[in-house]
Amino acid sequence: MKQSTALITGASGGIGLELARIHASQGDDLALVARSEEKLNRVQQELEQEYDVSVQLFVMDLTRTGAPEEIYTALKSDGVVVDYLINNAGIGDYGLFHKSSWVAQQTMIELNIQALTRMTHLFAGDMAARGSGRIMNVASTASFQPGPLMSVYYASKHYVLAFSEAIAQELDEFGVSVTALCPGPTESGFQARAGMENSRLVSSVPLPSSRSVAEYGYRAMMKGKRVAVHGLANRMASKLVRLVPRSWATYAVRKIQESRE
Repeated sequence: MKQSTALITGASGGIGLELARIHASQGDDLALVARSEEKLNRVQQELEQEYDVSVQLFVMDLTRTGAPEEIYTALKSDGVVVDYLINNAGIGDYGLFHKSSWVAQQTMIELNIQALTRMTHLFAGDMAARGSGRIMNVASTASFQPGPLMSVYYASKHYVLAFSEAIAQELDEFGVSVTALCPGPTESGFQARAGMENSRLVSSVPLPSSRSVAEYGYRAMMKGKRVAVHGLANRMASKLVRLVPRSWATYAVRKIQESRE
């Protein structure tokens, strides 16, 4: 019996790493993408030893021109069929947009939007042709409203949600499911990299673990759920935001995003 293969980006830590562990525990081979060779090597050693699966590594920056194509070509050349595509890699940036670094904003757009879209375009065609496959795009609860102090990040995640819902409808007739996983703030290291540790959003309540979010996302993907919002409070908030004036929602997000200092 052929083993399935999961291709996971941003797999060296956080939700991506936990998704890799879950897939390995189910006997799936893995193709893992991240920038840190040291971290990926540790993950490869752990998973191959514990679960007796094959783990192929791609140490690269997905924002580099041609990177997604290199991954696709390498896997095709090796005869690897990707059964699960998980676009998890993403970054954020915190602060006033007009004072931000343009390089940071551009990199965010290139990774959160462009690389995710290109990876999906490359692999979705093969999935549709054979009539099977599952795609998970990691969006966010940020997808549901504008986000002052993280304006480009929120906008990028709204794109991920809208894009995923649209292609989910398109690909359904070809036997391919698409799931947009929408976690809220999570213990994953994302907040530190985005420079938002002191934001009220992440410092006022205990954060769920990356493992719990990954388990929820995996179950949702396997069920073919199109939009999966992790956590009851997050699900309620994603619905409530549609019922209030957009100016109110934007103001509320600004207040909870502001630093406690």
